[in-house]
Amino acid sequence: MSVSPVRPSRAVDSAYRDRAQRVIPNGMYGHLATSRLGPDYPQFMARGEGARVWDVDGREFIDFMCTFGPILLGHAHPEIDAIAVETAARGDVLDCPGPEMVELAEVMVDEVAHADWAMFAKNGTDATTLALVAARATSGHRKVLMARGSYHGIGGWALPDEAAGTTPEDHVNTVRFDYNDLDSVEAAIEQAGENDIAAIVCTPHRHDVFIDQEPVDPEFARGVREICDRVGAALIIDDVRVGLRVDTRGSWEAIGVRPDLSAWSKSLANGYALAALMGSEPYREGAGKMTATGSFWYAAAPMAAALATIRILKETDGIETMRASGERLQQGLRAQATAHGFDVSVTGPPQMPLLLFRDDPEFTRARAWANACARNGVYLHPVHNWFMCTAHDEATIDEALERTDRAFADVRAELGAD
Repeated sequence: MSVSPVRPSRAVDSAYRDRAQRVIPNGMYGHLATSRLGPDYPQFMARGEGARVWDVDGREFIDFMCTFGPILLGHAHPEIDAIAVETAARGDVLDCPGPEMVELAEVMVDEVAHADWAMFAKNGTDATTLALVAARATSGHRKVLMARGSYHGIGGWALPDEAAGTTPEDHVNTVRFDYNDLDSVEAAIEQAGENDIAAIVCTPHRHDVFIDQEPVDPEFARGVREICDRVGAALIIDDVRVGLRVDTRGSWEAIGVRPDLSAWSKSLANGYALAALMGSEPYREGAGKMTATGSFWYAAAPMAAALATIRILKETDGIETMRASGERLQQGLRAQATAHGFDVSVTGPPQMPLLLFRDDPEFTRARAWANACARNGVYLHPVHNWFMCTAHDEATIDEALERTDRAFADVRAELGAD
């Protein structure tokens, strides 16, 4: 007879949840709300260091979400934090930006292959929406094409038609296609009207929630580039999740396809709030005409942190570190699943893994396993891609695999094998 694992105390977290329920809608909102993930997930964290986080009850987790992407070099990176603190002490939000803005724009223009200029903001939604506005300001066209199921932020144009609080007018200029399917892009062109397309927006690879990740077909990428050139639309790459983790030059550079505009955020400053719109020369004038500003967009400390993040990432060959560690994790998980009698898919670039159970339409096993991982001290997500950071060294991966192995055993005891 199997015995259910004893769940550790989370009295402090529970108390904060009760308090939050009274003053925050649903007790928490957005992608960091954990109430739908299951009983073994904390809602409130106390601290992070390297590849680990601790909740308010003192439970320690090896972290494979990295705050859904912003943590690139590890939590509480001492050099980056020291630079940010030093910069803020001189003045973070002033009447004008600091010199860090020019320095960061120079570094990113030198690094990102398609880019001739940069603008900065705070969040991924800022960057993707600025990209669309810049495209519209340049061409005068209205329509934007995006893949079904893709996420490009919380701007009304990018949300599903049924999203609460949006109107039909918010969606009227958005037309959808199927990722990696050029015929569906052509159908969307016909629906939108070839002479009124401002932009086609693509993620570097398909990383929708609830499904296996799917690499971009190079022929699809080249085809979308050709279509944009044919109809006078901007090709926008949403590099918010992938940027700096796979290729500092831009995520389609390796297959020889350059966008006109690209949106960056998350990992740019290792946890400090920053986003960037990168653009090619033909879009400079349009970008200069649009209204684009925010009280905190020009803060110096995050830009100083970004300069340090990019420098350290390159000096330490951080992308290769994440790739190797992610591959070690993926291989270990596949072997464990097989040993425990589960049929799983492990997909995505190694720097952004995801494990799903096959023949699991309601994600019952995925949620049970993710909960068991949390119970055993590994923080990941049942249906959203994970994120590696450079603090995930071999020893940390091996320790995490010991814990995930126990999680597989827990699920087999609870639900049985396939």
